[in-house]
Amino acid sequence: MAVNSNAPLTALQVMQDAPVIPVIVLHDVAHAVPMARALVAGGIRMLEVTLRTPQALACMQAIAQEVPGAVVGAGTVRSPADAAAAAKAGARFAVSPGYTRAVGQACRDHGLSLLPGVATGSEIMMAQEDGYTELKFFPAMQAGGPAMLKAWSGPFFDVRFCPTGGVTPGNALEFLALPNVACVGGSWLVPADALAQGDWARIEALAREATQLPRSQ
Repeated sequence: MAVNSNAPLTALQVMQDAPVIPVIVLHDVAHAVPMARALVAGGIRMLEVTLRTPQALACMQAIAQEVPGAVVGAGTVRSPADAAAAAKAGARFAVSPGYTRAVGQACRDHGLSLLPGVATGSEIMMAQEDGYTELKFFPAMQAGGPAMLKAWSGPFFDVRFCPTGGVTPGNALEFLALPNVACVGGSWLVPADALAQGDWARIEALAREATQLPRSQ
């Protein structure tokens, strides 16, 4: 996949690029570019920068402008305004903790592929009604973990999931072994202490390890 082009990405392309999508919380714009370069050097290109800090949009913009190998995504997208701001900052995909039709439409309007968050069968059905078949299972461990995804594989045989929330190096393999899991989302690739210390080599090493995780598909 040519990540440097402006061609629209599909959610499946985002999910299939690597076994892990890093869930990134940035408090300092100065950390954004070296962190992104470290992740890309380690083989992780899809970078979910969460809208949980005042600096998030500026961080996305810096990465989009200065790290050509990275594909910037916006996490914690909860409103049409979030989608619009993320797209303006250079995001190419969005991840939401839940799903509303307004958010889905805003992402379409702004050319963002969306991984909508779901935690129940009804939420999956609502997302599917609007054409979404690649979904974020969130919060994964609290909402039932691998056992829930196994149960969903019957009625929702045509859905692919990215479990996020409580996923760690210790349980990621159990999720990735499931046929309906395309990737996982995890914050362990960008530890807060590594960011604070500017330990980009550690972040690159964690990314490289993550790319080697086996998955069923």
